[in-house]
Amino acid sequence: MKNIYRPIPVELIKVEEHSHDTKLFRMKRSDGKPFSTNKDGLCFIPGQFVLAGLWGYGEAPFGAASEPSEDAYMDIIVRHTGGQVTTAMHRLKRGDHLTLRGPLGNGFPLKFFSTMGDLLLVTGGCGVPPIAALIEHIIRNRADFGRVHLVYGAKTPEDVLLKEDLKRWAKSIDVIIVVEKGSKGWKGERGLVTDCLASVRLDPSNTAVAMCGPGPMIDAIEHIVNPMGITDRRIFISVERRMQCGVGRCQHCVCGDRYACTDGPVFNLDEYDINWD
Repeated sequence: MKNIYRPIPVELIKVEEHSHDTKLFRMKRSDGKPFSTNKDGLCFIPGQFVLAGLWGYGEAPFGAASEPSEDAYMDIIVRHTGGQVTTAMHRLKRGDHLTLRGPLGNGFPLKFFSTMGDLLLVTGGCGVPPIAALIEHIIRNRADFGRVHLVYGAKTPEDVLLKEDLKRWAKSIDVIIVVEKGSKGWKGERGLVTDCLASVRLDPSNTAVAMCGPGPMIDAIEHIVNPMGITDRRIFISVERRMQCGVGRCQHCVCGDRYACTDGPVFNLDEYDINWD
């Protein structure tokens, strides 16, 4: 039986700086073995998370951001929040080691998404990892999905993460990047993600929505797409709320009768509205 408390050692094979406070870490198993896969050939379901840790500092949850069927490595995106775990992780370099537990929780409903004519993906800031993994899965299995639209918001152009990936994704899906405050030379959209939805052509009767971002963004998107005819049952949210242990024991992520770590982190919007304060 798999011990969910026992981490596996992993080695960093890439460390990339994506903004002034955010880095991408690419990890492989230290024993050289591939990451295990599920019955569908996936190492994780987009939306699931892992717990990365350093002995002496602790663990923290991160959404897996790489292509889910890739078993040679796994990517996470780490923002330096000032805590002891992320501070220690930002000192790491290629070849350093850390620990990994997971994948944990529930992910996005991939089979349901493949039945939709349109798929609207919305994310902001550091909420991009689960959406990135979902996009990578869609691109790898492009014939299984309909039209896909990504609206990604950041504070400034310098805060936009995965810039090269965004360019690559734009060859297969519709990509809109919007920043709250443009800088010199920025020719893209300015404002909030909600300001860009009017330009996205959707079939509301056959559209699903996947989001990861702050609560106010989620509420604002709901009030835009609901009147269009996209019900809460077709809107899915990836939530990161005070998760610590990852297995529903520490009680930190409880709200209502749900745990973010075990019942989520992906929820239908109607579950989110009922349980989250």
